Amino acid sequence: MKGYMYILECSDGSYYTGSTNNLELRIWQHQNGEGANHTKKRLPVKLLYFEEFDRIDTAFYREKQVQNWSRAKKDALMAGDERLLHELAKCTNISKAENKEKI
Repeated sequence: MKGYMYILECSDGSYYTGSTNNLELRIWQHQNGEGANHTKKRLPVKLLYFEEFDRIDTAFYREKQVQNWSRAKKDALMAGDERLLHELAKCTNISKAENKEKI
């Protein structure tokens, strides 16, 4: 069964990332207040982006991955900007070892 990962823009400008096996029905549900609490409180919503997968579990995995991304990284994904997407994927945390050297 096919699956879809999608990104919606809500009326307040926030993004909502989800997955479904019926994209048209799920968008209709969100638009009519039958979707997630986040979208229900921020109607109307607009579909900005989606990816199609051969299996719903793959779409769900992708949803969980993208949900944790920054807005900038989601914007780069939707724009198809692979260079920026790669840059935003770099870890910027200082490791404990590097931190100890600075003390």
